[in-house]
Amino acid sequence: MSAQNYLAYDFPLLSAFWSMLWFFLWVMWFVLLFRVVLDIFRDDSLSGGAKAGWLVFCVLLPFLGVFVYVVARGRNMGRRETDRARAQQQAFDSYIRETARGEDRSSSVDELARLSEIRSRGDITDEEFRRAKELVLSGSGASGASAAGTPTSGR
Repeated sequence: MSAQNYLAYDFPLLSAFWSMLWFFLWVMWFVLLFRVVLDIFRDDSLSGGAKAGWLVFCVLLPFLGVFVYVVARGRNMGRRETDRARAQQQAFDSYIRETARGEDRSSSVDELARLSEIRSRGDITDEEFRRAKELVLSGSGASGASAAGTPTSGR
């Protein structure tokens, strides 16, 4: 009697497993290839010639080029990525701080504080304070107090 040899493709579940495994490895290979190419372009420490050399090596001999690049420069790939992400986060935080602070808001608050001080000294009446406050809050700003006919200096 002869024994039959069964391959993985003889069983449907194993066939699906092997197909999914090869597809996953294929996708992972392209992810690694694109990460290496992006790292080559983003690395500021490499000269133009070195970038061209690595890129040619990775395009002409992709498997060997990518694996040699990962072995030779892979340790710093993560460091460069985190430095870049940290710089982007700091730039974003600084933009948010500048936008939130805004000059219009602080000048409106300063103008209201000055108006309150003038009213507490008795230089303007409550009605004049109310009209000037409405102008400041509506966005007319510092020019609103003089436009409303309220005196900005003492009587």
